Amino acid sequence: MLLHLNGETREFPDGLTVAALVGHLGMKPDRVAVELNLEIVSRAQWQTTTLKDGDKLEVVHFVGGGAADLVATSHH
Repeated sequence: MLLHLNGETREFPDGLTVAALVGHLGMKPDRVAVELNLEIVSRAQWQTTTLKDGDKLEVVHFVGGGAADLVATSHH
């Protein structure tokens, strides 16, 4: 399926949950915020929120001191 992640279209396996996506991206769940189609997804809903083709996500990874970095979306 194609997901729009931080402004880039990328391909991911079908049926991923938000939790699986965060793991797939190699991030620590306690330092990540996820917005799905303009709605913040609470961590409690990550396991039960299944992503669909065409979904738009913004994933923000918080680093030391509370600053936020947008996740690098290219893997070369």
